[in-house]
Amino acid sequence: MRTAIVSAMHEELSAVLALMPHESRQVVAGREFWVGQLHGREVVAVLSRIGKVAAATTAAMLVERFGAREIVFTGVAGGLAPGVQVGDVVVADSFLQHDLDASPIFPKYEVPLYGTSTFATDTSLTERLVRAAQQALPQAKLHRGLIVSGDRFVSTTPESRALQAALPNALAVEMEGAAVAQVCHDCGVPFAAVRTISDRADDDAHVDFARFVREVASRHSAAIVQALLG
Repeated sequence: MRTAIVSAMHEELSAVLALMPHESRQVVAGREFWVGQLHGREVVAVLSRIGKVAAATTAAMLVERFGAREIVFTGVAGGLAPGVQVGDVVVADSFLQHDLDASPIFPKYEVPLYGTSTFATDTSLTERLVRAAQQALPQAKLHRGLIVSGDRFVSTTPESRALQAALPNALAVEMEGAAVAQVCHDCGVPFAAVRTISDRADDDAHVDFARFVREVASRHSAAIVQALLG
């Protein structure tokens, strides 16, 4: 069974590839897919690209062209819930698109023709990911619940507060996970996702973002992936 590891940032992907000694590069749809083994398991690793459409295309390629039978997403996110702070880890139980609004034809946030606004992650794979995160990062505070996605980098305090008010159950916000969750739902492929909190999605969200990804998030991603597949 081939596991797909999807990273949000180049630094995270590089850290994962360092664990794969003999990967081969294949280019499909303008994306670099790295196929190899990690701890004896078949793995394909790739950058998600940024935004929901790009991430959905990547997920579809993983399933249809590379035969992925489970997809694990690692990356960073902005914290929304009051107790979710920089350096914490969030494992998703479900995803929602916070910028989807087909009202009045459909309720706000509901995905047209699906009858739901949220897509759950796979229970078994998510449990494995929680255990891997706890094993790899025992000092990090771990949260589990709803993550919301949208095609905007949320980086102002008013926008962050508006999301908190509209979606009080949301732990964190990012730009890809809900799209991957929907593709995996459609294809019947187990999906799980973990995000390291890089900022509070407020006016300070841009401060040292690149350094955090390079020095913290990339190490988190590699450690969790190694624990998951080790």
